[in-house]
Amino acid sequence: MKRRPALLALLLLLALAAAPAALAQAAGQPAASSPAAAAPSSAARSVLAAMDSKADPCVDFYRYACGGWLDSTKIPPDQARWGRGFTEIAERNRLVLKDILEAAAKSPKNEDERKVGTFYASCMDEAKIEELGTKPLEPMLKEIATVKDGASLMTVAGKMQALTYGPLFGLGVEADFKNPNVNMAMLIQGGIGLPDRDYYLKDDERSVGLRTAYEQTVAKLLQLAGDTPEAAAAAAKSIVGFETELSKVSRERAALRDVENLYNKTDMAGLQKSTPGLPWNDFLGGAGLAAPKDVNVATPEFFEGLAKLVAATPSATLQNYLRWHLIRGAAPRLPKAFVDQNFEFYGKTLAGQKELQARWKRCVSATDGALPEILGKLFVEKQFAGASKKTAKEMIQAIEESFGVGLGQLSWMDEATSKRAAGKLATLVNKVGYPDKWINYAKLEVKAGDYFGNGQRADVFEFRRAADKIGKPVDRTEWGMSAPTVNAYYNPLWNEMVFPAGILQPPFFDASFPMAMNFGGIGMVVAHELTHGYDDEGRKFAPDGQLKEWWEPAVSEKFEKQAACIENLYGTFEVQPGVKLNGKLTLGENIADFGGIKYSHMAYREWAKKNPSSTPAVPGLTDDQLFFVGFAQTWCTLATPEIERVLANVDPHSPPRFRVNGPVSNLPEFAAAFQCKAGTPMNPEKTCAVW
Repeated sequence: MKRRPALLALLLLLALAAAPAALAQAAGQPAASSPAAAAPSSAARSVLAAMDSKADPCVDFYRYACGGWLDSTKIPPDQARWGRGFTEIAERNRLVLKDILEAAAKSPKNEDERKVGTFYASCMDEAKIEELGTKPLEPMLKEIATVKDGASLMTVAGKMQALTYGPLFGLGVEADFKNPNVNMAMLIQGGIGLPDRDYYLKDDERSVGLRTAYEQTVAKLLQLAGDTPEAAAAAAKSIVGFETELSKVSRERAALRDVENLYNKTDMAGLQKSTPGLPWNDFLGGAGLAAPKDVNVATPEFFEGLAKLVAATPSATLQNYLRWHLIRGAAPRLPKAFVDQNFEFYGKTLAGQKELQARWKRCVSATDGALPEILGKLFVEKQFAGASKKTAKEMIQAIEESFGVGLGQLSWMDEATSKRAAGKLATLVNKVGYPDKWINYAKLEVKAGDYFGNGQRADVFEFRRAADKIGKPVDRTEWGMSAPTVNAYYNPLWNEMVFPAGILQPPFFDASFPMAMNFGGIGMVVAHELTHGYDDEGRKFAPDGQLKEWWEPAVSEKFEKQAACIENLYGTFEVQPGVKLNGKLTLGENIADFGGIKYSHMAYREWAKKNPSSTPAVPGLTDDQLFFVGFAQTWCTLATPEIERVLANVDPHSPPRFRVNGPVSNLPEFAAAFQCKAGTPMNPEKTCAVW
């Protein structure tokens, strides 16, 4: 039950857009008649340096916009992906957080600073971590050794869930899909150590090789924990075998996007009846949870299969499986040998990352994960200018106005459904920058020299905080991301968009940028998140957040036809040789990208009408072209082949080059801006459109 955006709102991206003339002044853009407008700016130089002017924008726009950056940039050895937008900002933010944490560790000004400073310092104290070794694991290992049947298994699994190691399945708290004003417990499939079920079930050479490497990693980490080589090898084989059986009863990842099939509300008696081999009262007792009145079993077939699997599995295998998930989850807080071995597989083999990140980087991330709103508050005080929040809100409003205009222009939507969709837009809530109120960590104990204990107590604190919400009214002031996060999300259950301070920075947004760049950068992200409210998942949630059909049936059929075009298009894109995108898995994000570029561009056009300029902001580009180049350059990204293969299996987002070329090649305004002839790759004869 770690803190994260709502289950159905795991989407990223943010962007801004602008509005009337007053916004030009708020954003710091010179008026059309100002001599400063004609002088090449640092932003213009940066844009031109990132481009490949020799590439044809009508053949490969991503290459045209990003070729200079791609040719001059290398992936840092401690990264698997490196992008001009998200990862570069994240690294800048991490340096800011490092300064904050080092100062707090040295001279804290208050109790909050003492806690984050002490947590960070305990993480950096490698000598103490080495001294403790695996002693912090001993209490839980003793519990695991008691597992002999379903009851003892569920008791220990409950204790491990409370410590957020999460064996067997996933447990969370979410608003009731049919009554989104009340929180309820949610159970969903999980319990595997590889990224997805398909890694266990595919028989191609690469999949077999990864399973072999994974089994060897399991054995090596068990050896570090004290097993003999022979015992570790045998245990690893049984663990991978057990996880393979879990995968067989797991739902395919793309099918998990069908939100209607994720809602299976029952009571504890009903849950127990469907899974007779899993004593849920023992699980609740182990986790320290009161029995909830209702629970949403998102993947009931998984839990029915899990009950049968547990009944057929020897207790020794169950113990080995639990030990592995304890060690795997705890590895980042254990001595260097565990960290290195864990990285060897998950970093190098799976992701193609050459080097482990520096200790300070990992400790900044760990502190942000443990105490996100203390660190977020300190970040905002140091890094986020108040004017940015005001300007961002004005741009969001401009995007929403454009989307509202677009609703009335859709040929496939009838008037009744259009009015309801406009009503959903009217009730949309925007959160920008940081929360209005912060989480109180007064009850969380943070001790010097106790990194493992600090991390575990922080996990338990968040678990209890989340569990306390079950059955209670939803608190809509909460955020699912910390303020320094370089990301954004839409939550359909609350009908809200959330834009943390972390992403309101160049290249997405800057007060000194030409507005064409701001609209192409942050504006596109805003429009993307807005479109999520109307994608293949979001459209199934009514304005009040309820999961229900609120469209006319004939309109829903037309929507599905429009969406199928995008699904089929992206299913043809090849990520790596022989690896194609899953059009169904990425459908929601692709629809949001299509809507994002359309409505951010529409908002920019409206702004430009009210703020005409005779001098292009970037030499050689019209301001309309600059909008599209600015958009594309937020996505300039390098990635290892390994991570691209992984993400093709598990990520609902398409790779950056397809997030650029896919939407623009289906937008008439782009073809007009670059005078792309019909039939060229960026202006094909057949195009797709939804919103």
